[in-house]
Amino acid sequence: MARIFVTRRIPGAAVERLAALHAVDVWDGALPPAPEVLRERAQGCEALLTMLSDRVDDELLDAAPELKVIANYAVGSDNVDLAACAERGVAVGVTPDALTEATADLAFALILAAARNLIAGHDAVRAGEWRTWEPAGWLGHDVHGATLALIGPGRIGEAVARRAAGFDMEILRVGRHEDLHAALARADVISLHCPLTEATRGLIDAAALAVCKPTAILVNTARGAVVDQGALRDALQSGRLAAAGLDVTDPEPLPPEHPLLTAPNLLVLPHVGSATHTARARMADMAAANIDAGLAGEALPHPAA
Repeated sequence: MARIFVTRRIPGAAVERLAALHAVDVWDGALPPAPEVLRERAQGCEALLTMLSDRVDDELLDAAPELKVIANYAVGSDNVDLAACAERGVAVGVTPDALTEATADLAFALILAAARNLIAGHDAVRAGEWRTWEPAGWLGHDVHGATLALIGPGRIGEAVARRAAGFDMEILRVGRHEDLHAALARADVISLHCPLTEATRGLIDAAALAVCKPTAILVNTARGAVVDQGALRDALQSGRLAAAGLDVTDPEPLPPEHPLLTAPNLLVLPHVGSATHTARARMADMAAANIDAGLAGEALPHPAA
């Protein structure tokens, strides 16, 4: 029987399944455990089931020398020091594919909401500002037939492309070796799906936004730090960009007084790309499978890249 610490309560029955075989400790707090609490609870554990909000670094690993496996409840692992884990022989797993379709749905919802000015229209109705049919009120931009630039066309990007095909959108796929600025200059909609690396941190900066059409919209369901948020705020305020929809920010959560939130035509969601019952339960199953394999000394079914 192994000791496992789970840093948040998660949907599905996977944790209960683990608890039938192991000593499972689940953090009950409404917020993530503080780093010092995480280090304390990880002591003596052979497995951790962590969230993107948990920093897995040298300090944590030093506090838990018996660790064999870390199952990150996310498609990515940018909260985990993979090199430090490798040095200690700690296997790291993630949950790819489980959230692909849910996140693609959310990305396309942001595209539609930002392009068609839905939030402003909704707010106007609730505020009693809808007095009559307005020929020039709450105008947005066409999605049907528009040009969509997918920045980082991996699993989720391709799932968005399948949805875009139903809107007869022209699709530009921009990988590491394509000309980013050339694609941005053509795009009516820009959807970000690249992982956060040193090469992609701040990828959408002032120079990138300067080449966009003033009618373009930007959607980010990747990682907040891929976008220079100061440059995005400036572009929205100056009208160099029509609108933006973000499911991710830097930091998370974004403080209510953050300057970005003063920008017009901006929709920000609380990182809900994978927030469906099906996706979150499947993520839990994949995380549990990674723990099972790691504790058995086997290759993880869903290892971090």
